Formats: sequence, structure tokens, C-alpha cells
Amino acid sequence: MDISTVGGLVLGFVLIIASIMMGGSLSAFIDIPSVMIVVGGTVATIFIRYTFAEVFNTINVAMKAFFVKLQPPEDIIKELVTLSNIARKEGLLKLEKQPISDPFLKKAIMYCVDGHDADFIQEVLEKEIDLTLDRHSLGQSVFKSMGDAAPAFGMIGTLVGLVNMLGNMKDPSTIGPSMAVALLTTLYGAVIANLVSLPIADKLKLRSQQEELNKKLIVEGVLGLQKGLNPRVLEELLKTFLPPKKRGSSE
Repeated sequence: MDISTVGGLVLGFVLIIASIMMGGSLSAFIDIPSVMIVVGGTVATIFIRYTFAEVFNTINVAMKAFFVKLQPPEDIIKELVTLSNIARKEGLLKLEKQPISDPFLKKAIMYCVDGHDADFIQEVLEKEIDLTLDRHSLGQSVFKSMGDAAPAFGMIGTLVGLVNMLGNMKDPSTIGPSMAVALLTTLYGAVIANLVSLPIADKLKLRSQQEELNKKLIVEGVLGLQKGLNPRVLEELLKTFLPPKKRGSSE
């Protein structure tokens, strides 16, 4: 589980709720019509922009922001160097029985073991990377769309509340509820956009970039392994994927 994502969300909501309770009653900030306008309108907009399958697939993509912990590039380099040593001493076929946890690396090694040429391996693996990034991009765009739609529906709710209030000025009892809708929809829209949707979209983008780096590292390593590069040379080549401060940590 990604502690920073969960912790950030919890901290944000706790601080907002605590601030509300310090200044008044929490129940005063709960308004069903406001929720219907903002949440319902945002969900409706998402279903208009995307297909049902794309929206529900986004739920699986969103889990990467909470539960997926990617393998550090340093560990991948160590594993590739180990595999390179085995292949150099005992041959590529020996790699078939090696325990490999990363499915992408396992697939790449199996291509080598099966005797495919370097051009084929590179083409297939890079195609898979591109398709993976496309799926991630769709998930990010759904959350960005939610971040755009929620404040807009907050403004719509504000206008609805003001119209109702101005249209019933003769009845003082309607001013309070109408004003609540006007103000709370803006609050709900801002919270959904800035505490949930846009931060998750940014976290998914970061996860995608990290996964892309890992997979490109694997492609480079497997191609070098197939060419029979010296493990030491291969390690130095793969360290170029790391920030300068981390290049000594994989030794």
C-alpha cells in the first residue's frame, strides 16, 4: 500500500472536518441536493465522455495509486546482472528455470531462451510498453476530467441556489436552504477536484513514468544479455538509467 497516497487523503479530510467542527456544526455542511448536483453531475459527465468499459477499467488503474509498489530500478539492475552471469557461465537455456518475479522481465527472458532475434524482442517489448502507457493515460484522463467537472458543477449548484433564493425572497424560510446549496456545491466541487481527482491523476502519471523506466531498463538489459555483454559492462550500462546519486547503490 502507498502510505503517502492514503495518508495524504486521510490528512486532508481530517483537517477539513476538524476545521469545520472547530467553527460550528458538521451537520451544517451536509446537504443532499448539493451532493446530487456535484457528485451526480460529475459522474454523468464522465459517462458521457467515456464508455462504461473505460470508466470501470479506470477503477483498476486507480488502484495503482494506492496499492501498487513498483520494484526499485536498483533491484532490477541487480537481477539482470545476476541473470547475465548465469547466462554467461551456463548458457541462455539455464535462465528458463530461474525464479523471476517481474512478469515483464520473465516474458523478455523467455523470448531470449526461445531463440528470438534482438530486433523481434525489442519490437514486441516496446509495443507492450506503448500499449501499457496508453491504458495508463486513459486512467489519468478520466481523473483529470473529474477534476475539471467537479468545480464546474459546484458553480452550477451555486447558480441554482442563488436563483432559488432570489426567486423566494418573500419567504425567509427558503433563504437558508437555498444559500446552503449555493455555497456547499462550490465547496464540494473544490474538495473533489483538489483533494481527490487531480492528486490521484498526478500520482497515476508518476506511477506510469516509474513503470515505463523499469520496463525500458528491462528491455535494455535483456538485449545486452542476449548480445553476451560482460555482466560488469552491462551493469555500468544499466546504471545510466539511475540518478547520479544512486548509481553506486546497485554495486
